[in-house]
Amino acid sequence: MKQQPAASPKILVVDDERDICEILEFNLANEGFEITCAYSAEEALQKLTDGYSLMLLDVMMGGMSGYKLTETLRRSQNQIPIIFLTAKDTENDMLTGFSVGGDDYIAKPFSVKEVVARVKAVLKRQKAIAEAPGKEENATLVFGDMSINTKLKELAIGAEKIALTKTEFEVLAFLAENPQRVFSRSEIIDTIWRETPFVTERTVDVHITRLRKKLGQYAAAITNRSGYGYRFNTECL
Repeated sequence: MKQQPAASPKILVVDDERDICEILEFNLANEGFEITCAYSAEEALQKLTDGYSLMLLDVMMGGMSGYKLTETLRRSQNQIPIIFLTAKDTENDMLTGFSVGGDDYIAKPFSVKEVVARVKAVLKRQKAIAEAPGKEENATLVFGDMSINTKLKELAIGAEKIALTKTEFEVLAFLAENPQRVFSRSEIIDTIWRETPFVTERTVDVHITRLRKKLGQYAAAITNRSGYGYRFNTECL
């Protein structure tokens, strides 16, 4: 039987500037992607289905912002990879994008070649995560009243499930699977963001800060060794 070719990844481009949507649609389609455009966050919510592999999302739009859309999706446990496209290019803007659950951040005006490269890098990272062999026998890490299910990608403290972004969970699981070892920020970046360029060490600090806040009484489990990096310290549990 003749094998059917793999379906092209579907990308949702969300930007209220139609000329930018047209440029991205034309160039990404030439790279083999299937493109749909939405001209507002509200329209994106209507068009978004499980069939999409990635979203290119403008930050500043009339009505709901790109950041607010991302927060809405992450609260509903939608973990579609999101790359922000925006003229807001300060470090704080970039860190905000990552902290609300974005996977990458590209400042306008952008190079189309850079956008294509970033899209391919994020999709490659997602594919590697999806195809990673499961750890059925050690799927749940338990520390006191806290459990980390690496198969279902869930964190629970007692009977309460704690909502984490995809990247927050990856950072937590990486540290928890290697207790007592100190990892430098560079090592964490190389593991969690290995396919995503231009991630700074400050990004790691932002994710750790948000993780500690969500861990509540277990916040002290993630400790910092000044000048070295972070570790998951079971002695604090």
